[in-house]
Amino acid sequence: MDRLSNTVRPYAWGSTTAIPALLGIAPTGEPQAEMWMGAHPGAPSRITRTTPSGTRELPLTEVIAADPEGELGAATAARFGPRLPFLLKLLAAGAPLSVQVHPNLEQAREGYAAEEARGVPIDAPHRTYKDANHKPELICALTPFDGLCGFRPPTEAADAMEALGVDSLKPYVDLLRAHPEEAALREVLTAILTAEPAETAETVAEAAAAAERLGGAHAPYARIAHHFPGDPGVLAAMLLNFVRLQPGEALFLDAGVPHAYLDGLGVEIMANSDNVLRCGLTPKHIDVPELLRIVRFEAAEPGVLRPEAAPSGEELYETPADEFALSRYTLASGAAPTELTAPAPQIVLCTAGTITVGELPLAPGESVYVPAGEPVGATGAGILFRATVAA
Repeated sequence: MDRLSNTVRPYAWGSTTAIPALLGIAPTGEPQAEMWMGAHPGAPSRITRTTPSGTRELPLTEVIAADPEGELGAATAARFGPRLPFLLKLLAAGAPLSVQVHPNLEQAREGYAAEEARGVPIDAPHRTYKDANHKPELICALTPFDGLCGFRPPTEAADAMEALGVDSLKPYVDLLRAHPEEAALREVLTAILTAEPAETAETVAEAAAAAERLGGAHAPYARIAHHFPGDPGVLAAMLLNFVRLQPGEALFLDAGVPHAYLDGLGVEIMANSDNVLRCGLTPKHIDVPELLRIVRFEAAEPGVLRPEAAPSGEELYETPADEFALSRYTLASGAAPTELTAPAPQIVLCTAGTITVGELPLAPGESVYVPAGEPVGATGAGILFRATVAA
């Protein structure tokens, strides 16, 4: 078992205060968007190990590559290869992230192979598929957490747009009311993303001003437009369900479901992939034809998850993902040690109180990596999250 040293990513949308407040340190004034815990090649966690050349800090990627079966366990290495299949994060949104969607595994493999065959450089700004993996993800709120998730019924989106009283939105309103659900959503999103930019910017400005006047259910879209004036993603966001998670509640984002995080602090876990297709609220490339191939055009209520409690004290967030499983534990002072031993690799994160995992004390925001099969328990008073591979 090893204490993790983790990288904080300073993306522009990040909160300047949420992660420092959890860690109990002074903010720097710069955005601190995500703290990565795992073995992503872009920012692997670091651990201290004794090697033949002495004790030194090593990236977790290097440690796993040196002994995949010893670190991951034979079963995990056989299922996912010589890599940690999940990435755990603290995510702190101070402004909206892009509206985005992720491919399923077959789509990711096809898309990656096609771009490789065309010779598109992996770091090209117009490259869509960075790898051949899918990216299911789960966000669990540590504070009240706002987001957008999945399409709402077309008639609801039409009502919301019509209430703004913006003439240039009327064609979208008519389409949303005149077609079957899938066709309506597809046609309107296509029209929004392919409209003439100057006209779209004017429509967004009028819609934002009206949303600010109306407030209420329109307030989130006014806030989005404040951060992204003139962006077509503001209109795309109006097609989606707004959801506010309370601490402990979670959302699972499966392939094809458009979503965006707007505000709040949470624990996020995902398959270890960089494949994202964007539909707005970003200056980055939007591949409209590929996006339309990937998106699931169906209205559905966002499925808010609450953990299922077990006698062991584990509260598991049930998802269909193979690459990860996320559990929460609430520990009480003086209680018997909580058993955490597992046949797969684990990352254990403290989010409240003071907890000792094995012999390592953890304060909020601190984490440890536990190789597969290593005996480990936790004591103390507080809350911890355990990330591992789904059974």
